[in-house]
Amino acid sequence: MMKASLTGQRLVVLFFLGLVAFNFPVLGLFEKGGTVFGVPVLYAYAYGAWAALIFAMARVAGRRDDVPPASGPRG
Repeated sequence: MMKASLTGQRLVVLFFLGLVAFNFPVLGLFEKGGTVFGVPVLYAYAYGAWAALIFAMARVAGRRDDVPPASGPRG
């Protein structure tokens, strides 16, 4: 039961991190102009931050602390 609440708390923190990452003051930092590999900086930031949030949520939600670590091959 304790692990489920810890996972929920981590997901809530990631949610608020996403709110901050996609709010105007932070997005305003990246709309100055310029490109990254031919892509405007704002678009590169938006897609990069979005992908990072999805990756972090997948890591938190997919974590299984109750599974023992795998040992080396036997035999």
